Amino acid sequence: MDKRIDSLEAAVADIPSGASLMIGGFGGSGAPIELIHALVARLKATGAPANLTVVNNNTGNGEVGLAAMIALGMVRKMICSFPRSADPRAFTEKYLAGEIELELVPQGTLAERIRAGGAGIPAFYTPTSYGTELAEGKPTAEFEGKMCVQERWLKADYALVKAETADLHGNLTYRKTSRNFGPLMCAAASRTIVQARRVVEAGEIDPEAVVTPGIFVDAVVEVPEPQQEEDLNRAGASIL
Repeated sequence: MDKRIDSLEAAVADIPSGASLMIGGFGGSGAPIELIHALVARLKATGAPANLTVVNNNTGNGEVGLAAMIALGMVRKMICSFPRSADPRAFTEKYLAGEIELELVPQGTLAERIRAGGAGIPAFYTPTSYGTELAEGKPTAEFEGKMCVQERWLKADYALVKAETADLHGNLTYRKTSRNFGPLMCAAASRTIVQARRVVEAGEIDPEAVVTPGIFVDAVVEVPEPQQEEDLNRAGASIL
């Protein structure tokens, strides 16, 4: 099955208001900037999507990428590990104004909750956060003398992910640390949309090199020269 999509606009056209959305990236590394900006452009043109729940490692920087989504009021709730980063003004302003919710999750727990969602594991136990505010209201149990907290899986309606190479069937490779949450999110989302620097014919990726199998990918759009969040912020870019 050929999973190529002709344009970024078409790739995100079906994401509705109220959807849950996983967005890959560890800061700017692996962030699918072009897909995010296509979603922002759609909001400006049509007023949707809005009221989104977004799962990401952080909340973005400056006035591009995820930070722009937050600044424009597209995001109702953030589930993340680091709400404060180099320039978190968008999230900080919305949060202090009571206009966005925050679910703070330790980073390892965040990764495991997403992995559990993709693996079909409804819950697991971890010692991380036991005895802190993050554990309040959650079931606890003792394992081998150590108290642990029950955490629930994380799944999403959509995932936006950045890859290095994709083939027509959606098999993916990543560039070094830009892999980060990408493979986990591909498996945990009902529909995965990928921007890839190269899209090649089926069979051109060595099967031993495939990181994300195409069964977890629904749409691929080629972006030969992807932008980097840090570069955009250093240049003072804004899409607001």
